Amino acid sequence: MTDNVAALHQLLLSAPRDALPMTYQQVANTLAFTPPRTIAQVTQALEQLMREDAAQQKPFIAALVVSRRGDGLPAAGFFELAVALGRFPVDPVHHEAAYRAEFQRALEARNNSHR
Repeated sequence: MTDNVAALHQLLLSAPRDALPMTYQQVANTLAFTPPRTIAQVTQALEQLMREDAAQQKPFIAALVVSRRGDGLPAAGFFELAVALGRFPVDPVHHEAAYRAEFQRALEARNNSHR
């Protein structure tokens, strides 16, 4: 795990429940990522976490980070990678429901890791 990935993982495990989901910008600010391309740094770290979680059959902790667009969903890259990793259905019509379920699984897994 790179430093950014490890820091992001720790942040998502330790953030208060009422602070979740976090936006990409909130993550970048909290972890003090430095320009250029701070959001790209967040995205790269999230994608690495997704690959690791998929390999370990764990819920995507990356589901706890969303776009600030206002729809409460991650950016398109999250869905593309989730499909590529075989965790989400190919049909985009089902992505929001799959994401909502994954978000809940990520919260439950996070809660279980604190016990």
